[in-house]
Amino acid sequence: MKRLSKYVVIGCLISLLLTGCWSKKELDQIALVTGIGIDKKGDEYNYTVQIINPGEVTAKQMTTRTAVSTYTSTGRSIFEAIREMTKITPRMGYYSHTRKVVFGEELAKEGIGKALDLLARDHEFRTDFHIAVAKDIEAADILKVLTPLEKVPANKMYTSMQISEDNWAPTKTVKIQELINSIISKGKEPVLTGVYLTSTADIGSHVQNVEQVASPANVIIDNIGVFKGDKLIGWLNTPQSKGFNYITNNVSGTAEYMPCGEDGNVTVEVINSESKIKATVNNNQPHITINVKVKGDIDDVQCKELDLSKEKSLNTVERKLEKRLNSAMEEAINITQTEFNSDIFGFGEYVHRADKTYWKSVKDNWDAEYKNLTFQVNTNVNIVRTGTITDSFQKEVEEGS
Repeated sequence: MKRLSKYVVIGCLISLLLTGCWSKKELDQIALVTGIGIDKKGDEYNYTVQIINPGEVTAKQMTTRTAVSTYTSTGRSIFEAIREMTKITPRMGYYSHTRKVVFGEELAKEGIGKALDLLARDHEFRTDFHIAVAKDIEAADILKVLTPLEKVPANKMYTSMQISEDNWAPTKTVKIQELINSIISKGKEPVLTGVYLTSTADIGSHVQNVEQVASPANVIIDNIGVFKGDKLIGWLNTPQSKGFNYITNNVSGTAEYMPCGEDGNVTVEVINSESKIKATVNNNQPHITINVKVKGDIDDVQCKELDLSKEKSLNTVERKLEKRLNSAMEEAINITQTEFNSDIFGFGEYVHRADKTYWKSVKDNWDAEYKNLTFQVNTNVNIVRTGTITDSFQKEVEEGS
């Protein structure tokens, strides 16, 4: 009896191991989807996928085939369009390697909520892909452009957005869960980064686009798109987009330049930025205080009268940069209050934590309250390093001439 029980236990364990392969898919039966573009025309969705050609990605020699192919299908729902695509692709799409999802601008203006539902619900989609909005162009056209350096364009967009966020700052990486949380939040509205082309998709989709020293068509990732609920309502410019990221504590590095004297500029590399937001409510009037601490290095001096060996000169640069950053942040807040009426900073969530009773009375009408929200921005800049030289060498050149 004991021996029989032993065999039963062993059999059960083996059966558990075998079930792990029930849903396996062979590589030659699937198409690896790296990028998705979703557009809307009338009542139907245009669904575009960027699929890897495995042999071309790993090829060591140049061939006449591209590393990726794009396919577009149409459906009354996203899922219908996905299944419709089986008419034109020889393999089923496999989405575990998807790096980028791009919404067309027209769809974004109409609302991305229905499109997001499938991406969040279907078990085949991972949740770590970046989401963006095609600016002044269809999402399908973005995915058709071949890119130099990176054979897979969707991977290029993924890494470019991350690098831009870390080193330039007018962009923001957004994943699906963060986007959904912002859409359903009472005190915060969503944002997405924009992508656009320097030329047309017809030019960028040809292999000649990557055979030239300077590609005529490039995918550019820049600036923040402002949403209200699931609808795109406008765009921030570059200074405003930077201001947004300074406020929301999303700047790890960037470059800021200011005029110094009459003949040039000084450029500061921001190496660290920390933002703290505090909300107060007095007499039913909410107020936001934003304190930002910035550390930077002087990287470029084009004016001969700036003597960096003197503390006074450093203080002058620090005060000018503080004024510049304050202006960018104030401009970002002002445009969201007066033009967009959209609290993309999440100030409502800070007000909620500061005074729950007040928030309960205004949360369903926060838009009206946000228009009249008062705020104050305080920036403190500390120049850490000035480089290996103090004065600009241009000063010595001019004095010796």
